[in-house]
Amino acid sequence: MRIRFVAAIAVVSLSAAGVAVAALPKNKALAIMHARHEGMEKIGDTNKLIHRELASSSPFAPAVKSGAATIAALAKQSSGWFPAGTGPEMGKTGAKAEIWQNQKDFAARLAVFQRAAVTFNAAAASGDMTATKARYADLIGTCNSCHDKYRMDMHH
Repeated sequence: MRIRFVAAIAVVSLSAAGVAVAALPKNKALAIMHARHEGMEKIGDTNKLIHRELASSSPFAPAVKSGAATIAALAKQSSGWFPAGTGPEMGKTGAKAEIWQNQKDFAARLAVFQRAAVTFNAAAASGDMTATKARYADLIGTCNSCHDKYRMDMHH
């Protein structure tokens, strides 16, 4: 019992001192990092498709609707993509360490992105391309806000 108590104090002390304490086994952390990377890649690829459609003189509404639904679904999943122990200390990632150093700000920005994705999806589902374009601009603003602060340049 005394050993567990001392170990618990050591973990709390290390955490309080800002020393990284592994929250996940390495294989689990790497799996989450992979899922995060794939999810962000899918959001990016889908964004390119939507951008092309909305920039055209006659957007293909079904493609925009499908893309908006994909982004909304991935945005919902993104809450699980950034647990402690999945930052640059674990391996190659585009996520800056500042995500875990400023968790409150990051979580707030992620929530704004998630709400914008839902709103964009609803606009796209309505078929109103004027409203969809406006909500798309809002969505992209949330992406840029987070990427500017919390994403490293990645070169694949």
